[in-house]
Amino acid sequence: MRRISPFARSLTIAAAIALPGAASAVTPSEVLTTYASIAEAGYADSVTTAQALQSAIEDFLAAPSAEGLEAARTAWRAARVPYQQTEAFRFGNSIVDDWEGRVNAWPLDEGLIDYVSRSYIGGDDNPAAELNVIANPTFAIAGEEIDATEITPALLQDVLQEADSVEANVATGYHAIEFLLWGQDLNGTDAGAGDRPWTDYAQGDDCTNGNCDRRAAYLRAATELLIADLQEMAGNWTEGGAAREAVMADENAGLSTILTGMGSLSYGELAGERIRLGLMLNDPEEEHDCFSDNTHYSHYYDALGIRNVYVGEYTRVDGSVVTGPSLSDYVAEHDAALDTALTAKLDASVAALQTMVDTAEGGMSYDMMLAPGNAQGEEVIMGAVNALVDQTRDIERAIAALGLDGIELEGSDSLDNPSAVFQ
Repeated sequence: MRRISPFARSLTIAAAIALPGAASAVTPSEVLTTYASIAEAGYADSVTTAQALQSAIEDFLAAPSAEGLEAARTAWRAARVPYQQTEAFRFGNSIVDDWEGRVNAWPLDEGLIDYVSRSYIGGDDNPAAELNVIANPTFAIAGEEIDATEITPALLQDVLQEADSVEANVATGYHAIEFLLWGQDLNGTDAGAGDRPWTDYAQGDDCTNGNCDRRAAYLRAATELLIADLQEMAGNWTEGGAAREAVMADENAGLSTILTGMGSLSYGELAGERIRLGLMLNDPEEEHDCFSDNTHYSHYYDALGIRNVYVGEYTRVDGSVVTGPSLSDYVAEHDAALDTALTAKLDASVAALQTMVDTAEGGMSYDMMLAPGNAQGEEVIMGAVNALVDQTRDIERAIAALGLDGIELEGSDSLDNPSAVFQ
C-alpha cells in the first residue's frame, strides 16, 4: 500500500519560488534527458554484467568445481552493482514498477525451487513453499497438474513466478539465481553465508542432493530469463523507448517521477522495509541478499543510485561517466541553500552506507549486525536509517520548492507505526 510519509503530511505544497520571467539556465527537459540517459546506461550495464554472469555459470556447469562456483558467485555480486543503482527509477515509473518483480522480488519461499533444510519455516499459507520443482518433474499448483519435465524460462515466468497469486513464490530474477549459487544461509545471526556445495552440480555419482541436471537446467533458465528481462528494460530507456517517452511527455510529471523515486526508495523501501524492519525483528530472513550475505553492498548501491539521480551523474562499469544537467542544478536555481543541504544529506547517506560496507567487510556481517544485543551493529544500521530519513526531509522540501503537487512517497510501518510490526 502506498502511504504518504509523515514528512509529506506536514508539508504545504507551495508554488515554485523562481522569480516571474527569470531565465532558467537549466530546463526541465534537459534534467529529464539526463535522468533517462542514466537509466539507459544503468540498465545496459545490468545487461552486460548479467551476460558475464551467464558466461561464468556456463563455464561452471561445463566443468563443475569449487573454483567455478566461486567464479559464478563473484560474477553475481558484480551484476548487482549496476542493477541496484537503477532502483531509484522505481516507484514513479509505472513501466519499471510493473516489471521490477520479475528481476528483484524478495523475500522468497526458496522451497519452491529446490531442497531446503527441514528447520526452514516458511510458507505458512503457501503450499508451494515445499514444492521443490527441481526434484519433481510433475506437480500440482492450485489443483492444476503441471508438467515440468523440461525446465525452461517459460515455465519459470509463466507458471512458477507468483504461482497461485502468492508473492513469496519467487521463481525468477537475481534472488532465485542467488539461492541456486549459495543455497540457504542457516547461520542465523552468526557469521557465514549460504554454503551450497559445488557437487550439487556435479555429474554422475559425484552429484550431491540429487537432480543435479535439473538444478543446472533451472540455473540456466533463470539466468537466460534475467538477461531477457534486463534487455527489455534497457530498450525501454533508449531513444523512442516507452519509459523514456513516458517520462519526457510532461515536464512537471517527469520531475515528480524523479522525486517520487528518490523519496520512496530513500524512506519507505530502503530505510524502512529493507533496513529498519530487519533490525526490529532481529531477523536475517529480512536481509535483501540473504543467501550471499551481500546485503551491505546492495544497500550501499541503492543509496548511491538515489544520489546519482539527483546530481545527474552515473559511473558505468567500464569507468565512463554519464552526466548532464541535473535536478540538483534545477533545484539550485529555485533555492540554492536547499540544494546545498540536500546534496550534503545525500553525501551523508552514502557515507553511512559506506560505514556499513566497511563494518561488514571488516568481519561483522550484516547478519551479525542484526543480532539482539549487538550495540555496535545497531549503531551502524541506525546510522544508515537516520541518514536516509534525514535526506527524505530535504527531498520533500525540494518537492515543495518546485511546486509539484500530489506526490506521495512510500511509507513503512517500521518507521511510521512501529507497533504494527509486532501485531
